[in-house]
Amino acid sequence: MDNNTSGGNNEERQFKDKKDEQLEQYRRKNTGPGKKMTDDNGVKVSNDETTLRAGRRGPALFQDFHFYKKQSHFDRERIPEKVVHARGFGVYGEFETYKSLKHLTSAHFLGEAGRKTPVFVRFSNFIGNKGSKDTAVDIRGFATKFYTDEGNYDMLALQFPVFILADGMKFMDVTHAAKPNPKTHIPQATTAHDNFWDYVANNQESAHMVMWLMSMRGRPRSWRMMDGWPINTFRLINDQGQSTFVRFKWIPKLGVHSLLLEEADIIGGVDPDFHRRDITEAINKGAYPEYELGIQVIEEKDEFKYDFDVLDDTKLWPEEEIPVQPIGKMTLNRLVDNFFAEEEQSAFDPANLVPGIDFSNDPVLQSRAFPYRDTELHRHHSANFENLPVNKSINEKNYNLRQSYLRHRIDVDTVHYHNNSLAGNTPSEATPEEGGYKNYPGKVEGHITRDVPSDSFNDFFSQARLFWNSLTSVEKNDLIDTFIYHLQKVESQSVRQQNVDMWVNVDKEMATIIADNIGVNPPKGTNVSVTKKSPAISQANTPHYAYTQKVGVLIADGFNDSEVMNTLNLLKQNVVFMDIISEKLGYVTGAGGTKIKVDGTFKTKYPVLYDSIYVVGGRAENEAIFNSGVLDFINEQYKHYKPIGIASTATSYIKASQNNNLAGVVFANNNPNFGKDYLSAIAKQRFWDRK
Repeated sequence: MDNNTSGGNNEERQFKDKKDEQLEQYRRKNTGPGKKMTDDNGVKVSNDETTLRAGRRGPALFQDFHFYKKQSHFDRERIPEKVVHARGFGVYGEFETYKSLKHLTSAHFLGEAGRKTPVFVRFSNFIGNKGSKDTAVDIRGFATKFYTDEGNYDMLALQFPVFILADGMKFMDVTHAAKPNPKTHIPQATTAHDNFWDYVANNQESAHMVMWLMSMRGRPRSWRMMDGWPINTFRLINDQGQSTFVRFKWIPKLGVHSLLLEEADIIGGVDPDFHRRDITEAINKGAYPEYELGIQVIEEKDEFKYDFDVLDDTKLWPEEEIPVQPIGKMTLNRLVDNFFAEEEQSAFDPANLVPGIDFSNDPVLQSRAFPYRDTELHRHHSANFENLPVNKSINEKNYNLRQSYLRHRIDVDTVHYHNNSLAGNTPSEATPEEGGYKNYPGKVEGHITRDVPSDSFNDFFSQARLFWNSLTSVEKNDLIDTFIYHLQKVESQSVRQQNVDMWVNVDKEMATIIADNIGVNPPKGTNVSVTKKSPAISQANTPHYAYTQKVGVLIADGFNDSEVMNTLNLLKQNVVFMDIISEKLGYVTGAGGTKIKVDGTFKTKYPVLYDSIYVVGGRAENEAIFNSGVLDFINEQYKHYKPIGIASTATSYIKASQNNNLAGVVFANNNPNFGKDYLSAIAKQRFWDRK
């Protein structure tokens, strides 16, 4: 983990790369000394405030071309939002390989240790519209565009290793089921409604992914603390033409951490931009998000060695059987300059491949080759969307593709067809040795059929049970509570009963508890007899750091200067983010005269926005309001098992009792090691043994 905390904002671009340099030609600054307003035709504007009219109180004139240009452009400022993954946020960065993978792939960007490749990453939510909340219980996209020297390579991942369907034919159906009711258009950005759970109960291959969705994994604390799995099985092809099955995985260096369901719901109301605000703050402070890219590989000869089908996207490859090998690191270090031009116009396509990476016969991957490009053709009304700056590759492009809407490129050739003599048959095809893309010549035989690829595709519950077995008791209880929350919102008793009868296949006790809480009969039957578990699945085994955790400092006048400043300096040295919170904006002053600037008040800051609080207390102008605010923060943080630091001036706010064991509460009073103890508590993040 890079502890660099120097400035990382857009003005101080510390990492120059080919993509950043390419984008520089498109950047324009409209403000500054001497800048005069023009219209889109370049004509200077003398009045941008009032319309042209016939007489002082007369009607507007149709000849007011400036108003027409301004208003008509405004009327067309939006483009259709994505059908799924509409709510997104993008950042730039770089990927660096750890070692050469030439023995597995001819892909140039993976061919040499230390090779760096510019990237653009878009994080997104699956269900909600562009204006929905970041913290919804949802499937999240983690799409990475590698600007390689051989063209763009798009790697589209989710925060789960499995998908909700095994064949793309059902994608429209699951999307319709998850989206708001078509009659009322509610609820927004949630699966807590009848249609989704009716789909789940009647399309039971969804079981495994829904287990992940209902777990803590469905509520990431931050995009910086979220895994990314491209879910599909690809092929790596080396220079000798040898193929190896591969699945990729992005592993956050900060570990995988989550919000509680109540926290996610509240944050969605008080700060719907929570995740984008979080990553923006980290990048601006130079605490650049980092992820390792890992690969799981299965040799072609071992395709049928496992108790799952390697082509089935509803099944994961257990990491204990097929280890994840780290092959490189991605660092996200630069924000976009313009959200619409770069994030909203960005387009990703799993069919954007480079030599050395190819499709397998994974049915979902095969079906994904079509809709992504088709979607962007609809959104942009043009075949030229790949030439928008954010999507444009950094290598030379020579092709015979022509025209369409908004063509910026001016092709000066008179010849624009292949197999020609007038231009020496250029642009000419490239041999594989020259970098030309060559598809893997896999053997294909059999009858045309709609059968599933293997019988194991119809095993819906073994890996869902594996997931359940791998969780701690805390994670299991959280998952059950999340199931109950969602199914209690289902109005149809039949759908609720169908779900209980389905989930008994995963775990009978779990299904019975759910049934008891949603007003239906207990399930009959029992769960599948799978005893395997995968420790890699449980978040209890993820790394924990205090680094970039966020602390709310609750403080008023009269604090102990040395005690507080020593604590704040220690947190700052360890790159813990902080907000100073008091009764009003301005400054608070310590007993010795130290002044600290206030970042927010109890009116604008909320307990759920912080990973921990440091309660300092002090003298406030309105003691009752200040104390009430402090107690609200303490109660919420305590309820959510978060660490709490108590300064010597704040011991009266919280005391141990029979129903309150104060686990994770660190007191400064008579504690010379308070700073280090509190820092350790922040790193632990949750104290599940708290009463």
